[in-house]
Amino acid sequence: MAIIFNEENRHFYLEGKDISYIFRINRIGFAEHLYFGRRIGRENMEYMQSIGSGSAYVQMPGERNQSYSYYNPELCFYGTGDYREPTFMVKNPLGDRLCRLHYTGHEILSEKPKIKGMPSLSGGETLVLHLEDELTHFAADLYYTVYDEYPVIARRTVFKNNSDSELVLDRAYSFNLSLSHSNYKILSLQGSWGYERQMQYTDMHRGVVSVDSKRCTSSAILSPFMALLSPDADEDRGIAIGVNLVYSSSFVLKVEGTSEGKGNICGGINDFDFEWHLAPGEELETPEAVIVYSDEGLGKMSRAYHDVYREKLINPRFVKKQRPIVINNWEGTYFNFNTEKLIEMAKAVKGLGIDTFVLDDGWFGHRDDDSTSLGDWFVYEEKLPGGLKPVIDAVHENGMKFGLWFEPEMISEDSELFKKHPDYAIGVPGRDRCKSRRQFMLDLTRADVRDYIVNTVNKIISENEIDYVKWDYNRNVTDNYSLGIPRDRQKEFAHRYALGLYDICERIVNQNPHIIFEGCAGGGARFDPAMLYYFPQIWTSDNTDAEERTKIQYGTSICYPVSAMSCHVSAVPNHQTRRSCEMRTRADIAHLGPTGYELDPTLFTDEDKELVKTQINAYKEDAELVLCGDLYRVENPFEGNYFGFMQVSKDKSRAKLTCYRRMNTKDEIKFVYPKGLDPDKRYYIPEREQTLMGSTIMYAGLQPEFAPRDFVTKVFHFIENLEQEIK
Repeated sequence: MAIIFNEENRHFYLEGKDISYIFRINRIGFAEHLYFGRRIGRENMEYMQSIGSGSAYVQMPGERNQSYSYYNPELCFYGTGDYREPTFMVKNPLGDRLCRLHYTGHEILSEKPKIKGMPSLSGGETLVLHLEDELTHFAADLYYTVYDEYPVIARRTVFKNNSDSELVLDRAYSFNLSLSHSNYKILSLQGSWGYERQMQYTDMHRGVVSVDSKRCTSSAILSPFMALLSPDADEDRGIAIGVNLVYSSSFVLKVEGTSEGKGNICGGINDFDFEWHLAPGEELETPEAVIVYSDEGLGKMSRAYHDVYREKLINPRFVKKQRPIVINNWEGTYFNFNTEKLIEMAKAVKGLGIDTFVLDDGWFGHRDDDSTSLGDWFVYEEKLPGGLKPVIDAVHENGMKFGLWFEPEMISEDSELFKKHPDYAIGVPGRDRCKSRRQFMLDLTRADVRDYIVNTVNKIISENEIDYVKWDYNRNVTDNYSLGIPRDRQKEFAHRYALGLYDICERIVNQNPHIIFEGCAGGGARFDPAMLYYFPQIWTSDNTDAEERTKIQYGTSICYPVSAMSCHVSAVPNHQTRRSCEMRTRADIAHLGPTGYELDPTLFTDEDKELVKTQINAYKEDAELVLCGDLYRVENPFEGNYFGFMQVSKDKSRAKLTCYRRMNTKDEIKFVYPKGLDPDKRYYIPEREQTLMGSTIMYAGLQPEFAPRDFVTKVFHFIENLEQEIK
């Protein structure tokens, strides 16, 4: 990697793996974008500047040449004749909103500093560009980080008040990226509960296309991700520019086509119902945007995200460590359990290869349904006499570790906590609060509320032998208001909620370094890079139906690694869709990520037990591919009757292809074309008892022999250089 500043032409050259990002300080002191794309030479790129003239263009302040009245800024300023979406909006002491940020200097750092109070990528050479308004002394530091190993540039902005008067931000986006044209398709990930991260395409056009959340969470509705694709782009070809925000609260990403035929993408903290006061000397850090460039389609873009998140974001204690194979009691019992039932379930899976028993919702307060006890993190003794210890001891006696469910951010109206502290719940005094899932939310903007959460959760953990925690979050914020924020600063609520969330995650996760934490949000409603920083795996969806999971896991893989996608085998008929898929299909799809079983194992027949044991042994053999392998998407379930994931080891010595057919179509002959193998290596395929060259496998293809039923799978393994051993 390299970050170079050419003092003669005032060009900055930022170079990562396969990419160049180039901008300059122009003649009037503005930072002007010139190029982002495939790696090029360190040329004088002044000829890339935009030329505009005539009455339609406003002459920039300080620019004497009307022919150069249009430029592509690194930050878009409001009120200077640049009518694109501004990257920020600031109220000045005079009441105006004008600002012109001129270059005042820069630093090149060998390693990126951490963001205060928020997760971000680690490492990487970093440019800090200093800009300031000469009149108001409002300033911005632009951070750019590049990596040798990935076609990635990380962007963020720190806004500063270097004046003697208070300033107010109405908008504070993380980045702006100018595009040389607007001929792109826009890919976003939309959805809902049980239907997360479905692929959605929109044509870029003149005007603004945006994806956002106003929920104080990254949400199942729209993910904090967007990709721009060239018209010819597919999985393996064409240009793909991805943007993913490392953020868990209300966000916005915007793509704009301009009248000049150019484009622009920007975003960060959602400016809806947003305002941020900056006293003299104060600053606001914005969340990081991870931008990926690929000239080999969506596949290369996705693998770049997977690699950089595994190496530079996810907790290094767990990112490559074998994940727990769990039995979770939720769909097996829901709230209807006691100590004896849980012990029976633990005994039922002894010897099957399951290594962690997870006790889900219903163990605390007096909780027999979802209307009570959230916030009361003490054991429900009438349901579990003697506390958790008898269950934990039985789990250990059966050779497993123990995991426990929490929903730390929530409070029930029917709870001891609400009786003592109704003010802890988010809401406006005197106004009825909105309920969702029959619960309220705790005000994480307040230090005393955060202290309560941290102390009570850590107390349960410290008093019991717990190795795994499932951290749930089952509703979104309403009634945005905090008693801990001054009345004139209530528009800071959504961002302060995120900062509060990260604070309790830091204090609970880091104080319990032996525990692996799994994130959950009513399924996958808060599946974002910031949560991956704390939780190395996230419950991908409450919808455990294998058919629906093919789409959910496919869409999630667009920017998140399979090692982050928690996937369980559940009972049939499926509790969400009522569909029945055979056990093999359910396991093959669930074993594409960190896996487990979520059902009542006391109902297993001897045949079921043998099948589960065989499945888990097979999963363990392939676990390294889940944790560290490269993913190649072979069949797209959004476009046809099939789904296919190919997981390939980094050295290309081993691979696994999981194929799935939705409907049994009469007389169809289907070929699949594996990807990612070394064309010059020979691979043994145990399912076919055959050895073939990688090139033959990939280009001639294979014909999976599906069983003559709906919703079936076929798995192939590819093992390098075993032909002689087999003989």
